[in-house]
Amino acid sequence: MTPKDLIVLLDCGDTLIDEGTEIHQDPGVVLSGDLVPGADRMVRDLVADGFRLALVADGRHASFENLLSQHGLFDLFETLTCSEAIRHEKPSPRMFKAALGSLDLAESDASRCVMVGNNLARDIAGANRMGIRSIHLAWTDRYPKTPADPDEIPDHTISTPAELLPLLRGLEDEQRP
Repeated sequence: MTPKDLIVLLDCGDTLIDEGTEIHQDPGVVLSGDLVPGADRMVRDLVADGFRLALVADGRHASFENLLSQHGLFDLFETLTCSEAIRHEKPSPRMFKAALGSLDLAESDASRCVMVGNNLARDIAGANRMGIRSIHLAWTDRYPKTPADPDEIPDHTISTPAELLPLLRGLEDEQRP
């Protein structure tokens, strides 16, 4: 397996974990939740295909550790960037800069990354403003699917996790000289 040039930044809520199934503990820690259908296979296939993965999510580190560990996915992520540690939420550039830094990347490497998320205002707008390619996972009606401003227009839209790997393979091929 040849390592890929593209690096995948993934949101968690309604990208990997179905927010409607989360069980919370006060204050603000998620104890458990069900996966978005196909998310488990998506993450495992991305890693098997040679993609580096980083979680970039708003919330508490303990929540993401609980959720990802529950499904055996925690160790598949190279790094976790969460708003609790950064003290800013997406779309703040600080979240994306911290994620790049945790991957030993400079801001000039942003074009090597893709951000996959469900929220146009946070995930997509934040990525677009940083020069990170954006992929909207629009599988649920819980969040708007129509961009409210130009920053929220995703580079790509998919409706199921199964669509991500073929899309990334195509983007990876485009990036090669």
